[in-house]
Amino acid sequence: MSLDPSWRYMSEGSRYLSTILVREAVDTGPFSPVRLVQATLLPILRAWGGNVLLDVHPSGSFMKGTAVLSGTDIDLFISISENCPDSLGELYEKLFRRMTEEGYSPKRQNVSINVKVGSYSVDLVPAKRQNFGSSDHSLWRRRGQTWTKTNVVTHISHVLAAGRQQETRVIKLWRNQKNLDFPSFYLELAVIQALAGWSSVSSSLESRVQRVFDYLRDTFPTARFVDPANTNNVVSDDLTAAQKQVISSAAGAARSAPYWEHIVR
Repeated sequence: MSLDPSWRYMSEGSRYLSTILVREAVDTGPFSPVRLVQATLLPILRAWGGNVLLDVHPSGSFMKGTAVLSGTDIDLFISISENCPDSLGELYEKLFRRMTEEGYSPKRQNVSINVKVGSYSVDLVPAKRQNFGSSDHSLWRRRGQTWTKTNVVTHISHVLAAGRQQETRVIKLWRNQKNLDFPSFYLELAVIQALAGWSSVSSSLESRVQRVFDYLRDTFPTARFVDPANTNNVVSDDLTAAQKQVISSAAGAARSAPYWEHIVR
């Protein structure tokens, strides 16, 4: 990835952030580490899923263009046929046991199972397709011991259409470096909302990121966000009021910092 051709006209802050974005660029080509991780796990997932396994493909930040190199979590979406007799909870636990048997020391998360493949952190997301010809899937939500409908294709399209990849990547890097509990999709939706109506042509990268911090500090704690693929799924319920306040306070500290080097590196 090359620097923005308007480099010489940028503010010092925008140049600093643009340099970081170049450093944190993620390879999405056919030989990227994500593709290699997928190839490594695919034989195990095929053996586990058998004839009800429909597809395994990257999702999340990798497909949305919002990943950062130093904090890349690889999401693999595992599509299971609606004809599978197992419940979502059973599918989830069977995958957990299979990864344990394969020596991966899996960790249960809310809708995913995390494993380490080499130096990469991989979130496996098992989901059952709702019906033939649809990309809607049902996910098991372990914390609530229930299921929810989602559509990763809609998620990817929503984030890509918003065109806020630069700002989102800066905020994700800040989140990672400050060790904030801020789920990636929730973060992506917050950045999109914060910059609603802001032009990427007439405003600088620096001013747009500052605007996001303002929003996170002032509006985010009480803002409601819903899944664009399922309005019954309230994404903002994924964090408690106290957790949201931690993010708000960290954003306030970022806006008060005298130098960008104190905010994100």
